[in-house]
Amino acid sequence: MDFYGAEVLITGGAGFIGSTLAGRLVDMGARVTLADSLIPEYGGNLANLAGFRDRVDLNITDVRDPHAVRYLVQGKDFLFNLAGQTSHMDSMADPFTDLEINVKAQLSILEACRKHNSGVKLVFAGTRQIYGRPEYLPVDEEHPVRPVDVNGIHKAAGERYHLLYHAVYGVRSTVLRLTNTYGPRMRIKDARQTFLGIWIRRLLEGEAFEVWGGGQLRDFTYVDDCVDAMLLAAAAPRADGRVYNLGGDAVVGLRELADALLAAAHGGGEYILKEFPSERKKIDIGDFYANDARIREELGWEPKVSLKEGLTRTLEYFYSKSACYL
Repeated sequence: MDFYGAEVLITGGAGFIGSTLAGRLVDMGARVTLADSLIPEYGGNLANLAGFRDRVDLNITDVRDPHAVRYLVQGKDFLFNLAGQTSHMDSMADPFTDLEINVKAQLSILEACRKHNSGVKLVFAGTRQIYGRPEYLPVDEEHPVRPVDVNGIHKAAGERYHLLYHAVYGVRSTVLRLTNTYGPRMRIKDARQTFLGIWIRRLLEGEAFEVWGGGQLRDFTYVDDCVDAMLLAAAAPRADGRVYNLGGDAVVGLRELADALLAAAHGGGEYILKEFPSERKKIDIGDFYANDARIREELGWEPKVSLKEGLTRTLEYFYSKSACYL
């Protein structure tokens, strides 16, 4: 993959995945612009840019501002569209804000590309949440889309807009349906991005973390492996108009994951098994793990970082930088 000299825009660029992607791209010689609102609830953190802040152009703006978006997309070769509201509970409590960010803003971005830079290549960060409760496992890309919460409905709409603009207007777009992504720079102050974040916070603070249920099966993608997939999708013409699941190197139960986290912490810490809260159980999807054979076969992607190694790297990062994230 050759991104040397490429003009790249990353929405949500100061967030967990966006900043990791930005660091990789500047090392590859790309000219990177980051768009991030830095609204505290949505994950942007200037600490994520440590080590390369002076090598990117940071534009503090909201993707809900169509005038800013129109300006930012011009002249870009690649657009990694990662900005979004990720909290399932927040989407249920405030559905209209979720609608503004995950639907209306996505349409605004695509309209700006159609009118002002139709040659840009987009990679959209979708989510496995759109599948809802699986009818079968592992879940492939042909599985019915039946979201169980407002966030899933809106993310499904944002995804469909990207595919529609590819099919009708030729705005090249690829959708990656992400599963539980974790690693350095992830949000740990609360559970808005993933429950694993709050587990890590409790561990760092010397408190027991709660494992709800414990038997649910999940897969996890280490952030560097996620970035690999995004770069492959951006660079490969074959990926235009395609949808790909991402998975991980293994399927684990939540209690098994909790044990692995404690092992990565060298035995420190503890957890408490609890019943699933009733308000969360209504929108929980149960067991989920992806069939990611399509992206492996078509783009040659595969996860390189094991869950054990990924958890170790993640904790090592936060042990030294926790003050910037708590």
